[in-house]
Amino acid sequence: MRITVLGLGYVGAVAAAALAKDGHDVLGVDIDPGKVERFRRGEIPFHEPGLDDLVREGVNRGNLRFAVPGDVAAGDVGELVLVAVGTPSLPSGAADLSQVEAAIHWLTGLVGGARGPAGDGDRPIVVMKSTVPPGTGRRLQERYLTAHGIAYVSNPEFLREGSAVHDWYHPDRIVVGSESEAAAARVRALYEGYQAPVLVTDTTTAEMIKYGANAFLATKISFINELANMCDRVGADVEVVARGIGLDPRIGPDFLRAGLGYGGSCFPKDVRALDHLALVYDYPFELLRAVITVNSRQRLLPLFALRREFGSLAGVP
Repeated sequence: MRITVLGLGYVGAVAAAALAKDGHDVLGVDIDPGKVERFRRGEIPFHEPGLDDLVREGVNRGNLRFAVPGDVAAGDVGELVLVAVGTPSLPSGAADLSQVEAAIHWLTGLVGGARGPAGDGDRPIVVMKSTVPPGTGRRLQERYLTAHGIAYVSNPEFLREGSAVHDWYHPDRIVVGSESEAAAARVRALYEGYQAPVLVTDTTTAEMIKYGANAFLATKISFINELANMCDRVGADVEVVARGIGLDPRIGPDFLRAGLGYGGSCFPKDVRALDHLALVYDYPFELLRAVITVNSRQRLLPLFALRREFGSLAGVP
């Protein structure tokens, strides 16, 4: 299959290289000329174990190419267009979808008007890998895609930075959300041979699965940190407590390590975006508010402890 990947961050780069290894003809597109040139040389501009080998293999085979948008012609666009651009937080907490909308606008401008019904095989299919709020796919279809005969599929990623290549080839589940059965079937075909349950649903539900998963894991982290604070007060060993809790198969041991709270490129922005979405829909998501509050406070606790011990942190660099 011919595939175009828009955005060469760790999600887009891993998707492009892995799909090329699977035998597809892949074109990776990014607006950063320097990044594109490095990928062409088989160099990775960030650390992701195993990715450099995958990229070099694909480049050497000739079925993995890279380009900036201005060098891509309509005929270069693949049957599937994976969108893997950033969705950072706005000051309000909402997801900034400007990169997503720019990618969709570029695509529709490049391929032109509709020649047949969306998903009929004559037009590219947008496959959203970026994490976007529930309802985004529906809005993109109404605003941009349907008029151009382009179908939309939500296919959220569940990759972890630092183990993204491993996670791609060993998924826990594959989620495919679309209003087009034909488009969903073509995306499912990407994962033939992958040993994982495949859940096919509508776009909004697929988008919520991604947000719900990240919010739940963030909740688990905030919970164990609150429990750790209680353990300090009663004289219990939180590591043993966490181990004892995690042995329950209904709970599991993952994300039960007490510390400074959750961070990274995904959890903070996605939890804030879901919280903002709840406000938009006038729903008081109290549990999620508490998760955010606990996480914000957790990173300050070591400073409070030092102040209690020394009385003042004046002069501490």
